[in-house]
Amino acid sequence: MSGKEWLAFNFHIENKAVPIFSISEDMDLSSIEIFQAVAAHSSVTKAAAVMGRVPSNVTTRIQQLEEDLGVPLFSRDGRRMSLTREGTIFLSYATRLADLAVEARQAVRPLSVSGALRVGTMESTAASRLPEVIRRFGSRWPNVSLELTMGATRELMQSVLAAEIDCALVARPPQAMLDQARYGDLDFGRFDARRIYVEDLVLVLPPKHPDVELAADLRVGTLAVMEPGCTYRRMAEEWAEGATSLRTLELASYHAILASIVAGNACGVMPRSVFDLLRWPADIVTREVGAVETFLVRRRGDRSDAFEAFHDVLVASRGRDGPAKPTD
Repeated sequence: MSGKEWLAFNFHIENKAVPIFSISEDMDLSSIEIFQAVAAHSSVTKAAAVMGRVPSNVTTRIQQLEEDLGVPLFSRDGRRMSLTREGTIFLSYATRLADLAVEARQAVRPLSVSGALRVGTMESTAASRLPEVIRRFGSRWPNVSLELTMGATRELMQSVLAAEIDCALVARPPQAMLDQARYGDLDFGRFDARRIYVEDLVLVLPPKHPDVELAADLRVGTLAVMEPGCTYRRMAEEWAEGATSLRTLELASYHAILASIVAGNACGVMPRSVFDLLRWPADIVTREVGAVETFLVRRRGDRSDAFEAFHDVLVASRGRDGPAKPTD
């Protein structure tokens, strides 16, 4: 092994270890996280948004990683990035390396983690993102009891400020799209806010509904939504302002929203991560509405080892969602 090579990966074929690729000292953990993000979102642009980087930087780092390993990790089909066979193999090692990094950080910065952590979350995040996070957190920190509270973004932020919960996962449009007149109550000035996910918000239409470009193209008379404090609802209502005679139907769950859509008399919005969890007819129609950022917020000035531990597990798990399921 040369001086630059500090870790080699072997692939076992018929009980023989065959070296597939090696990592040089020039590769750092940020390269691993960038690779995980692109693999999870099948897109450089979406991975860049998740990580707060410019797309050109993500592209360069992936190219450097492929040059370093000597194999292509992705196949390119327009803007979509799909893992190659070598990329799939490397992803399993990347996941293990990310886990080791978290464990190493915890080993040298031991946290006194016990008691309860009261976490507020949107229903969509609880369903699509948190099951694996909760499992990993419970495995690493068995002395902490996570107490989950469901709610809409606006109410969750108020609960954090009132000290009714310790932190919350809430949604807000990207800063560049943030209309203060419409979303002024989502100001993070009193919070320690850390971006965790970027969701793709999609408009879901009944089966065989014609494609839409503008709200005026809608052929249904109802917009099915969640409660008023929901950021996704507010973005949907903003997008639908160009539609005439569109009434609002408030429902309690995304399953109920999807049922109304499938019945043929309504449209609705939801994160694609939630849509991919639901069962839907093959001919249902979707249209992207825009990106929505999910933040973990707590009161500014608060200190909590349990919060830091929860944040670390969230960050470590966000690159493991896998490529999005196709919708057609």
